[in-house]
Amino acid sequence: MKLTIKVLLHILASIAIFLSYKIAYSQTESTCNLPEASQFDFWLGEWNLEWYDKDGKIQTGTNIIAKVLSGCVIEENFSNSDNTFIGRSFSVYNANKKVWLQTWVDNASGYLDFSGAFENGKMILSRKGLNRAGKEVMQRMVFYDISQNELYWNWESSEDDGKTWHLLWKIHYKRKI
Repeated sequence: MKLTIKVLLHILASIAIFLSYKIAYSQTESTCNLPEASQFDFWLGEWNLEWYDKDGKIQTGTNIIAKVLSGCVIEENFSNSDNTFIGRSFSVYNANKKVWLQTWVDNASGYLDFSGAFENGKMILSRKGLNRAGKEVMQRMVFYDISQNELYWNWESSEDDGKTWHLLWKIHYKRKI
């Protein structure tokens, strides 16, 4: 009799674990299919990049953007032309907070975390961080002038809590065809 109760309890526990997994998976699956979860799809693909360095010289690089993890995550693979600066980011739409979240890491030990939204034809992700002098500032990325084969990306900083923004880096994206 004790063996039968143990077996029954084991079966019930297994069913409970299976059902909790199934519920959690279906919530994730439905979140990934929300219309908002496709707002970053404009960025998908392989891109050639151009920007001006601080001396006014044109620099180039590439960025490969793909959906991964069952289409729920956007993965970025950035590199400049000589591979001295390489970075990756992972972006996901958080349906509970109704925001996009992005984490960036690079080969210069950089780690940045952003949140934001797609509004008025622009994807804007921002964060609080420290500038090179160690002062707390607002930082943001702005994706704009988005078309099928090109877009612009700005890296901006604000020392007055976002009242005014200063352009630090502007990249022109052109889709590889």
